[in-house]
Amino acid sequence: MDVDLGEGYEVYVTKDWYNPLIKRREINALIIHVGKPTPSRMKLRTQFAKALNVDVKRLYVRSVKSEYGVGTSRIEIHVYDTVERALQFEPKYVIERNKLPEEMEE
Repeated sequence: MDVDLGEGYEVYVTKDWYNPLIKRREINALIIHVGKPTPSRMKLRTQFAKALNVDVKRLYVRSVKSEYGVGTSRIEIHVYDTVERALQFEPKYVIERNKLPEEMEE
């Protein structure tokens, strides 16, 4: 999987599997960004959706954990089969954190 977060960012997928019970793909990745800021949820969401060729509304960034002073972040992403399924399973706080700019006014 080739995810382009810009110059100075390297993405390594550490786990990628499909959960048939919930009907979602679960991805864990390590991002190396020495001397660069932690990428935003919005940037992660849009770039991973582009790399996976899925609708951004089906993809949710569950967590972003940065290691202090090291320049690495561990991320967890869920990609659902349908938007409805995503809204059914993701907690409200995760949906709120992953809102797209056009959804902010609602």
